[in-house]
Amino acid sequence: MIIGPFINGSAVLVGGIVGAVLSTRLPERIRTSMPQIFGAASMCMGVVLVVKLSHMPVMVLSVILGSLLGELVYLEKGIGKLGAKAKGLVEILFAPKGSDQQSQEAFLQSYVAIIVLFCASGTGIFGSMHEGMTGDSSVLIAKSFLDLFTSAIFATSLGFAVAIVAVPQLIIQLLLAYGAIYILPLTTPNMQADFSAVGGVLMFATGFRICGIKHFPVANMLPALVLAMPISAAWTHFF
Repeated sequence: MIIGPFINGSAVLVGGIVGAVLSTRLPERIRTSMPQIFGAASMCMGVVLVVKLSHMPVMVLSVILGSLLGELVYLEKGIGKLGAKAKGLVEILFAPKGSDQQSQEAFLQSYVAIIVLFCASGTGIFGSMHEGMTGDSSVLIAKSFLDLFTSAIFATSLGFAVAIVAVPQLIIQLLLAYGAIYILPLTTPNMQADFSAVGGVLMFATGFRICGIKHFPVANMLPALVLAMPISAAWTHFF
């Protein structure tokens, strides 16, 4: 039974509501320091998954080729443009009324950013596919704890609109999880292990990005998840 997407969506919903209620009552030092903790947690999750790898060359090759493919097709820019297209709808539904143009623009930019963060993150995409193939929801549950507090922090400035992001996030994760179920019969334990390792690399890169240490193009690395299993199967066959 797929439960991870529902838990993750609920976390964003609850966090968005709580953050909007707390609003300015949440101290500034918490808003600035907690993302560093979230980044460290993401890196630790990545390390746990990487050590499960079956073939190290498969992980390295998948990440390199996948990132190269993402760069060639400008995947991160494409996701950004997709988020920008939602800007008009967001403006109609959630943009603060009566505020100046600059405030509205800042709100829209921040809101589009969190839509991409929650709906198109490497951790969410990997976690959904991982649960679909293995039945293990631990990645999405761990992500739920991070998203609970992240959405609460965003909601202190953006209000209840943050909670609405739970809807598209849930839809995307369910589609990925149930789609991955059909891939399961074609996989082997080694392929799943290498897939998990590649997902761990993406989560590690995400942690660096959240902490502000290094701005990895995580969205451009997403094709590595698609390549991991075919490369793993080919490696096992020929080597």
